[in-house]
Amino acid sequence: MSKPLLAIRDVTKTFGLYQALRGVSLDVFQGKVLCLIGGSGSGKTTLLRCVNQIIQPDSGGIWLEDDLLGRRHEGGKLHRLPEREIARQRLKTGMVFQRFNLFPHLTALGNVMEGPVQVQGRDKASARKDAMELLSRVGLADKAGNYPSQLSGGQQQRVAIARALAMRPKLMLFDEPTSALDPELVGEVLAVMRELARSGMTMMVVTHELGFAREVADSVAFMDSGSIVEYGPPAQILGAPTEKRTRDFLSAVII
Repeated sequence: MSKPLLAIRDVTKTFGLYQALRGVSLDVFQGKVLCLIGGSGSGKTTLLRCVNQIIQPDSGGIWLEDDLLGRRHEGGKLHRLPEREIARQRLKTGMVFQRFNLFPHLTALGNVMEGPVQVQGRDKASARKDAMELLSRVGLADKAGNYPSQLSGGQQQRVAIARALAMRPKLMLFDEPTSALDPELVGEVLAVMRELARSGMTMMVVTHELGFAREVADSVAFMDSGSIVEYGPPAQILGAPTEKRTRDFLSAVII
């Protein structure tokens, strides 16, 4: 089997007396979609934030394209990377949050252009062309001049996806991207994510949308109390789970 694009090995994270992650290990392969499911407080978002280096694991390691994230070996010990190096590594991942986090003073086009111009130093003409193509890809070319306050929640989330894609990431991270949306707006965001999956984008998705996970995921991991309880293809995890905790969760969600 080929090497994974993302390798998570024995990652732990504690906040005070609360252990959020307990020795989590997972692989995400190029062009594949991994969905993380589980109840609130199970560690899903914490794991995603460790991958994006918003927070640092207490132990274990995360490798993206063989690059150890956030730390380096020196003198037989691990040392935290300087913030500039962490920022460089973070450019390989694009993250879409529950809340859209768009810049309110910028139009949809301006939001998508901001990272490539200000962070990557690309010229405005090239960034504008790419941004318009991405807005078209998410079905919002006609909203390029609109500000976030003039967009629905689903439209704002689609702009957020385009903004993350504008940085040309190797890996897209989604943290419950539909949880803040009204039910009638969920479908338009999931449609964009389906298109990304079909195009071969590598994705790690925290979601409660089990239908989406069943349809799009290559693998599903059920988390509980900071651990991976069960991992496998969606037909197995969502259709015939072997662990009681998984079955109980799915029964509660379906009800």
